[in-house]
Amino acid sequence: MASRTRVPERYEGFDVMPIAGRWRAGRGGKTKADLDPWSGDTLTEIPLAGADDLDEAYRAAQEAQRGWAAATPAERAGVLREAAAILEARKDEVMHWIVHESGGTRAKAELEWGLVRTGLQEAASMPHHVEGRILPSDVPGKENRVYRQPVGVVAVISPWNFPMQLSNRSVAPALAVGNGVVLKPAGDTPVTGGLLLAKILEEAGLPPGLLNVVIGSGSEIGDAIVQHPAARVVSFTGSTPVGEGIIAKAGIKKVALELGGNGPLVVLDDADLDRAVDAAVFGSFFHAGQICMIANRVIVDAAVHDDFVERFVERVRSLVVGDPSDEVTDIGPVINSSQLEGIQDKLARARDEGAEQVLGGDPGGPSGLLLPPHVLLAGNDVATAREEVFGPVITVIRAEGEDDALRIANDTEYGLSSAVFTRDVDRGVRFARRVDAGMTHVNDSPVNDDANTAFGGEKASGIGRFGGEWAIEEFTTDHWVSVQHDRRRFPI
Repeated sequence: MASRTRVPERYEGFDVMPIAGRWRAGRGGKTKADLDPWSGDTLTEIPLAGADDLDEAYRAAQEAQRGWAAATPAERAGVLREAAAILEARKDEVMHWIVHESGGTRAKAELEWGLVRTGLQEAASMPHHVEGRILPSDVPGKENRVYRQPVGVVAVISPWNFPMQLSNRSVAPALAVGNGVVLKPAGDTPVTGGLLLAKILEEAGLPPGLLNVVIGSGSEIGDAIVQHPAARVVSFTGSTPVGEGIIAKAGIKKVALELGGNGPLVVLDDADLDRAVDAAVFGSFFHAGQICMIANRVIVDAAVHDDFVERFVERVRSLVVGDPSDEVTDIGPVINSSQLEGIQDKLARARDEGAEQVLGGDPGGPSGLLLPPHVLLAGNDVATAREEVFGPVITVIRAEGEDDALRIANDTEYGLSSAVFTRDVDRGVRFARRVDAGMTHVNDSPVNDDANTAFGGEKASGIGRFGGEWAIEEFTTDHWVSVQHDRRRFPI
């Protein structure tokens, strides 16, 4: 399949959604305005989907999936490779939407675009990596074959913070191994979380009806998308409370959940402080802290605590806060007023509980959603340390040695991402292996920007893994077929 090399016309029609092979308005009876979090401008208005739309989407995905599963691996891989080429040709368009819909800076948009491209390219290899096996039998003349096949239809529910990447990391692998997909993106980012990806895959040649995007309120279709009998796997990225609700409602379905985090970044007494400061600034404030793998806490050995804080605060003061479309901006707006109110509530409670705020400020910007970076010094028991903040806020905690640092790091209900800094790599690995987390990075940020990594958490941070070979496991199932070659004598 030849790739497009010309600069394409920009996509239009983001007031409708692809359901059952055609782009149309939802029939839920309500309309959602998609707002730019920096300017407050309306980007598009979308008539929302209702329960009947969702049911139609599932039935279409079921029907289309049969033919797609029967396609050759090369055919499925070709669509995904072409989608990656189209994404490349439409880079400026995609980055424009990421900046204006999610409030991400240009640097964030560049990173997200790159992750989606790599994800599509990696998914294009997956159709040829789905393997069956032959297993031994104790019955003479019997052969046991295990066929690996797609589950059928996958439900994907994605969040607003890295919307295109966190949709694509489930959508692309699910399609690659032969499934149909029903995708519900977050209401704050319906274009980058779903519609834009659907346009790209449609242009790449994905058969109609295979990927359906339903944009609707959680109260209207949230339970139904999880409970629908056509959904065999539910892939969800979002908050822990919502994830717990999905587990309760999903019934006998496979679920893959990446949930909240409270990432510790630990600085041991022999760390390279300049390196640790750089990683802590990025790991705390990239995309205004609105990342589940963000460093929610920086835990610093008492021997270097004061020196670290001085350097860290100086660096944070230099960050540029403003319009995310400006190349020099480091921190843009938070996504909406509800998110801002939640962050401010945690800050107020932390100060009441004894935290010392050494850096902060009031929200501003055209929409009032631009919150400057906040740095607090406190123990592990204040609100901004014990809870996931999901904003431009970091709590620095003093630890009395390595064992105390490990205790503080693990003293949380979450276990998603983490980091440790030390000049002794072996010491760092020993420390990392004792951290209760799905991911621990030695001398790097807990915000993992490596697309070739399996993401996932422990404890209240999730079930399952996303990425690489794990994705094939999540979106396929074993079918055991035995063949009796010889005539067999049965016991009765």
